[in-house]
Amino acid sequence: MATLTVWKFNDPERAQQIRAQVIELQKKQLIKVHDAVVVSWPEDKKKPKTQQAFSPTGAGASGGAFWGLLFGIIFFVPLFGMAFGAAMGALSGSMRDFGISDEFINTVREKVTPGTSALFLMSSDGVRDRIAQELGDMDGELIATNLSAEDETAVRDMFDSEESAADSGEQR
Repeated sequence: MATLTVWKFNDPERAQQIRAQVIELQKKQLIKVHDAVVVSWPEDKKKPKTQQAFSPTGAGASGGAFWGLLFGIIFFVPLFGMAFGAAMGALSGSMRDFGISDEFINTVREKVTPGTSALFLMSSDGVRDRIAQELGDMDGELIATNLSAEDETAVRDMFDSEESAADSGEQR
C-alpha cells in the first residue's frame, strides 16, 4: 500500500532538492516512489506552483487527477468562496478513501504558505533507517501523512534521532 507524506521546508527551493535525493534513493532500491510533487511558494506570489515528478499523461493521468483534486482542495478552495467551497467539500470526502482526512488537508493548508515549499511523496517499500542515513538533516518538517499513528511516530523518531546524532557530532 502506498503512503502519502508531506514534508515542509522553510525555503521555496528546498523541496525540489530533497525530491532529487529521494529519486536517487529509488535508484538504490531504498524506496519505491510512485510520484513526488513539489509545491513551491515564493514569498512574492499569491499562490504556489506545483511540479509533478512523473508525467501526468498516459498511465499517470489518474495520478494527475488525484494531485489536481488534492491541491485544489488545499490551496484554492479558500480563494473561491463558500459556494464553491461547499461543492469542493463533497469532493474532499472522496479523499478519505486515500486516508486523507480534513485534518490532513487543514494542516497542510496552514503550514505551506508563502516563502515555503513542500514535497508530497507517494511511496512504498521504504527502508527507513537507510533513507534517514542517506538524507541526513533535511531541515524539513513532516507535517502530514496517512501512515498509522504508530508508523508516523516511528518515522518522526527516526529523523529526530538522526538530527540528534548530527547535532552532537556522532557518527551515523
